Amino acid sequence: MARLYLDYNASTPVDADAAAAMRPLLADGYGNPSSGHWAAAPAKAALETARSQVAALLGCAPDEIVFTSGGSEANNLALKGTCRAPHDSPTHIITSAIEHPAILEPCRHLARLGVTVTSVPVDGAGLVDPDVVRRAITRDTKLISIMHANNETGTTQPVAEIAAIAHAHGIRFHTDAAQSVGKIATRIDELGADMLSVAGHKVYAPKGIGALYVRRGVELEPLIHGAEHEAGRRAGTECALLAAGLGKACEVAKTWIGMAAIQTLRDLLWERLQATFAHQVVLNGHPTRRLPNTLNVSFVGRLGADILAAMPDVAASTGSACHAGRVTLSPVLQAMKVPPNVAMGAIRFSLGRYTTEGDVDELTGQLRRALS
Repeated sequence: MARLYLDYNASTPVDADAAAAMRPLLADGYGNPSSGHWAAAPAKAALETARSQVAALLGCAPDEIVFTSGGSEANNLALKGTCRAPHDSPTHIITSAIEHPAILEPCRHLARLGVTVTSVPVDGAGLVDPDVVRRAITRDTKLISIMHANNETGTTQPVAEIAAIAHAHGIRFHTDAAQSVGKIATRIDELGADMLSVAGHKVYAPKGIGALYVRRGVELEPLIHGAEHEAGRRAGTECALLAAGLGKACEVAKTWIGMAAIQTLRDLLWERLQATFAHQVVLNGHPTRRLPNTLNVSFVGRLGADILAAMPDVAASTGSACHAGRVTLSPVLQAMKVPPNVAMGAIRFSLGRYTTEGDVDELTGQLRRALS
């Protein structure tokens, strides 16, 4: 059987152009980009080119881009950097029940330090209600962080509306856009975010590189203290090699926004699953307001982990797992109040640039055999 990669939301292959942009730096980019001599010049130039390329995708100024080690660090910098002194004054954060652990765990850490955290619910399609966010605001609210697109279901949030609510109350707004950058439009002027997180390996760049957009005038306490790298916002000598990969990947991504061809394949897959399994398969997440590459479905009464185990040549993800005879359900699907007999059968198929119609046919056949 052919091996199928349908886990692009977990990690993408490195784009060929991004790899080509990195290759010269293996030989000529060894200088420290913060140094002033000739050996630093190639690394410094690559770093600033990459910064401009990321900024161009987001529609912001290059000096508003902070390079990080990935999306998790970007999220941590946004949250912890904003709430740097919870002991000095009451601090309140609002987030949602379906955020990535890279948001939820920093919030739990801050809660142990005295920050008050409110997690707003979502509806059955995984959507946050902006009015619920508005009602959760208190006089101590300093940050609202709502993801742009959910990594499991692909449901996209009304980020611009929530950002407007935050700003009307003088509150900083952050969005984790790790899953949406390069798939749908993530222009700052449209989203209204004060901070926005990017993860390199979700946008066909290498792992180990990401970025945080920080609007001019927004002050953050660094997570890593040291020299004045990244305009004093992140100490540590920058990796021009990885930054070059991210920059070029962002430049290439501009031609993929909307992913029309990939959405066509995703919709074809859903049609095939409905035709083949009828009432046995249901869609998780919003039917239209979701990422163009993401299909999260449940096979009712079955265990998603068992289905994938029966298809070892298929790379996909499931939100359920069985440990010592007990089924652990996806927290996202639980927050959406998906019934347990449905949630336990969830599988996320996330398509990408190299997915073909033949892959859709092959997957349908393998699922038929696995479920027979």
